[in-house]
Amino acid sequence: MKSSRPLLIKLIVIQILLGGCQAAPTTQQPPPETVAPATPTSNVSFMIFGDPAELQAYQNLVKAYDAKFPGEKIELIHIPDQADYRQRLAADFAAGTPADVVLINYRRFSVLAEKGALEPLGPYLEKSPLIHAADFYPEAILAFQWGRRGLMCIPQNISSLVVYYNKDLFQAAGLAYPSADWTWDDFLATAQALTLDQDGDGHTDQHGLGVEPTLQRVAPFIWQNGGDVVRIERSVWTRELALDDPLALEAIRWFVALQLTHHVVPNAVDEEAENSESRFLNGRVAMYLNSRRGVPTYRTITAFDWDVAPLPRKRWRRSGVLHADGYCLPAVSAHKAAAWQFIEFANSVEGQTLVARSGRTVPSLKVVAESPAFLDPAAKPLNSRVFLDTLPHLRMLPRVTNWPDIEEIANDEIERAFYGQADVVEAIHAAVVRTEEYFP
Repeated sequence: MKSSRPLLIKLIVIQILLGGCQAAPTTQQPPPETVAPATPTSNVSFMIFGDPAELQAYQNLVKAYDAKFPGEKIELIHIPDQADYRQRLAADFAAGTPADVVLINYRRFSVLAEKGALEPLGPYLEKSPLIHAADFYPEAILAFQWGRRGLMCIPQNISSLVVYYNKDLFQAAGLAYPSADWTWDDFLATAQALTLDQDGDGHTDQHGLGVEPTLQRVAPFIWQNGGDVVRIERSVWTRELALDDPLALEAIRWFVALQLTHHVVPNAVDEEAENSESRFLNGRVAMYLNSRRGVPTYRTITAFDWDVAPLPRKRWRRSGVLHADGYCLPAVSAHKAAAWQFIEFANSVEGQTLVARSGRTVPSLKVVAESPAFLDPAAKPLNSRVFLDTLPHLRMLPRVTNWPDIEEIANDEIERAFYGQADVVEAIHAAVVRTEEYFP
């Protein structure tokens, strides 16, 4: 179970970030007509997050860039844990010393964009001879637009939430693999059939499902049920969480019941002892919900076979939640031309092909996503096309300035409900009330 950070620490980190970001000039200077090649003395720092299997993908990217531009030097800064990465990012921006290129999720770039701490990359993309906006999936480009400032970051990927499943456990239970049109009822029945007390000691040894109790994980089920995450009062143009609306609350109750009522997900004590992703890797969780980023790690599995399936649907509704990271260029960078050259290469066909082969991403470039680099039938998962088939059904979480605060509070309350530490209605009401002040 992910432990909730004290709200005070979170607010301090965000306050430092907001106070320390240096605003860009009010009139943004466009890049030169042709971005000059980086000079041999340009050292570009590139900060990323991810486990060792993910790190290898970026090391390959940097190695290829160095070979293509022998006078260049890319300093790769790796922060394994995402939470540590976000804190490091906040501290670096507060100090005015961020890396020249940073990876940021679309749900978290808004505070930096609003403060002018990021260099808008739309003008650079317009003048690039190597990559063009039309080459990318439009959903990925849209995710990094910020009002009049335009395109802030170049999207690296366009993943969705999918179900990873252990094919060996399905076979042992005599179950058919998940179909493209399975429903919530099918999903629950499958998870129940795969939840086993194998030695009869009264303790579950194998769980049918592993999932993080977060807003990002429950959002697609809310949308499938006809609810929404945010409510807009158009008369006064204010927003607030809509999780307490009947249709949203119904979906949250169903999600919480997976653990609290049906016990197909590890409880709080079991999750604290060993998280669900580790249990999936070790063959003790049959299905696990994640985006594409887990693939490099899952490819290290040798004890069993696995694949991916789409999320189950609620009757006729299909909805997924967008996962997308972008290469962003801090406005204070002293090496903008060199940093852009690296971003441009990383998002070229050559660059995205390298990272796609690692399994790390669903490429944001359409031509790479449809290529063997991503759809290679010899590389797991066999059914990678699931990620592309779900694109028409993807929805974004809101991109408001304080969304990281809002999402973390909602996560805290959803987790309390999920593990039976609070009634669902009580927890969701608390989420709505606690986040009111963060909405514009």
